Amino acid sequence: MNRNRMLAALFLILYVFPGCQSTHQVEVKPVEIKPIHITIDVNVRVEKALDSYFDDLEAAENKIKND
Repeated sequence: MNRNRMLAALFLILYVFPGCQSTHQVEVKPVEIKPIHITIDVNVRVEKALDSYFDDLEAAENKIKND
């Protein structure tokens, strides 16, 4: 009977307990970061040009009204 217990214990140690162990592997893919400052710079330049254009129109309109 002692031999049966030893065989059962050996079976548990060799086959059952390693099955309880889990392993995980995480893959990290490279992330590509693209600059966006080009789009922002273009929008700011266009906005400044439009502000300058409309300021000139408003100045001319105010000059006509005052005359």
